[in-house]
Amino acid sequence: MSVGEENPMGEFLRARRAQLRPADVGIAPTKRRRVPGLRREEAARLAGISSEYYLRLEQGRDQNPSDSVLAGLARALLLDDSATAYLFALARPHATAQSTTRESESVSIGLRQLLQAWDGTPAYVQGRTLDVLASNELARRLAPVFTPGVNLVRAAFLDPQVKELWRDWSRMTAATVAGLRAQTSAERDDPRLAELVSSLSAESPEFARLWARHEVRPKGEGRSVIDHPLVGELDLRYEKLAVAAPATGQVVVIYHADPGSPTRDRLERLRSA
Repeated sequence: MSVGEENPMGEFLRARRAQLRPADVGIAPTKRRRVPGLRREEAARLAGISSEYYLRLEQGRDQNPSDSVLAGLARALLLDDSATAYLFALARPHATAQSTTRESESVSIGLRQLLQAWDGTPAYVQGRTLDVLASNELARRLAPVFTPGVNLVRAAFLDPQVKELWRDWSRMTAATVAGLRAQTSAERDDPRLAELVSSLSAESPEFARLWARHEVRPKGEGRSVIDHPLVGELDLRYEKLAVAAPATGQVVVIYHADPGSPTRDRLERLRSA
């Protein structure tokens, strides 16, 4: 079962081509232009391949481009490192395929103990399909969505409380979908991931819109502003750290405040509440 797309590499190329403006790649716009983004022949020329070959790639009639062709496509479409890695993974699915096992959803005792030791720092562990697998008390006080068993993607789009808590909800949901997209290159045959994408595309027009953009953003860092009902505004940094051994696909997410900031004091009040 694939993740909602019969021709993933072609759909990715088409979506990213449509998002580029001619001026982005040094092409003067003309009044006769009728399509959004670059034309196929323009993308092909920038990538150093023929228009016919580029068309075969988009249509899925050629699914084994060389590394040099993939690198040329990445340059032509102005892909960043994450999107380039995603493109290579789509073209080489067997090289990146991972299996989702029961063990990948089981959090080690040591990691659970570490979460509890961070009693002044909200932290949780998420799985490959962004299910919360474990969390500490402060994370659950920060947001009930961080309760084990909750799927963070579904909650982001379908739980009204999440939209109330996250002041930057639009940015957060875009980052969530881009992070899920980064997972799909290695998890394309995971039926749970396929079901998640399919059901959310039907239930949430906003998810469907963001998913169709084919943006890719893997694990990293960022900021979120949460309007907490008990302690007020929390301007938080977050870090996402991959669990390296074993290779479970698990990620530890840690929220923290700048030292000496009002948010640091409010987090302490939340911990003591």
